[in-house]
Amino acid sequence: MDLAVETPETQGRIGFVRKARAYIGLTKPRVIELLLVTTAPVMILAQHSLPGVSSPIPNLWLVLGTLIGGTLSASSANAFNCYIDRDIDRVMARTKKRPLVTGELSDGEALAFAWISGLASILWLGLLVNWVAAALSVVAVLYYVLIYTLLLKRRTPQNIVWGGAAGCMPVLIGWAAVTGSLGWAPLILFGIVFLWTPPHYWPLSMKYRAEYQAVHVPMLAVVRGRTVVGLQVILYAWATVACSLLLIPIAGMGLVYTAVALGTGGWFIFESHRLYGRAIRHNDAKPMRVFHSSITYLTLLFVAIGLDPLPPLHFVLF
Repeated sequence: MDLAVETPETQGRIGFVRKARAYIGLTKPRVIELLLVTTAPVMILAQHSLPGVSSPIPNLWLVLGTLIGGTLSASSANAFNCYIDRDIDRVMARTKKRPLVTGELSDGEALAFAWISGLASILWLGLLVNWVAAALSVVAVLYYVLIYTLLLKRRTPQNIVWGGAAGCMPVLIGWAAVTGSLGWAPLILFGIVFLWTPPHYWPLSMKYRAEYQAVHVPMLAVVRGRTVVGLQVILYAWATVACSLLLIPIAGMGLVYTAVALGTGGWFIFESHRLYGRAIRHNDAKPMRVFHSSITYLTLLFVAIGLDPLPPLHFVLF
């Protein structure tokens, strides 16, 4: 039976500040930060793709509106995820401080927040950005909740591969917010994040393998072991970097992006090979090194995407 955890700390009413922090925790703010990092630079690149536009920077109110709408959308998806996974979150040490585990929020409060923020994101993006962006936001939430959380996560070791598609949607939303449509460039950007997600998340699952095993979530590290995970991380890292280089001819990227894509991509691949080397030698694999490296890689890559189209930095190679 699914019982809320009550402690002396959480019995009775809690203060406004603490309740607000609990709602913020429900949204998984660190995940949202990474999603927003991929949205704003894409909007600059999308602005650059428009014919006859003099300003290299999209309307700042449009950027702000898109980021707020994206935050609401991601908050909804993450809140639904916390509600659905509250049973295993109570078992895993990594998630034991989430507000539904500590009792700072009730199940009803979390579910209400998820619905309200989701509906608010649709209306916000539809009315203040455009309905293409709003529709993509709906697809992202539904995919993350229904396909990843409910269907894939507890059933297949490929959960993070296909479920990770939801995390790719911000690049499409950012592009559609500026152009009102999609094209080859945003699809390449989608592919970069899609291929990056497994080598980003699988090292984390290596570190917390015992916890995933305890709650019967078949992460790849649980069902196949760290050597197989290390090899898969290498393959996906190479695929990610290759996909990132496709953006050069497709979007006419210049020296700034090319240098960053090659430099950081080589570093990401090097760290992936080092993880595999440690795994096959049965040393301490240090998987969190690759986990943190992957975040730095994606951040720098998308910063370069945003900087490259700006006039002082744009030296087109193609």
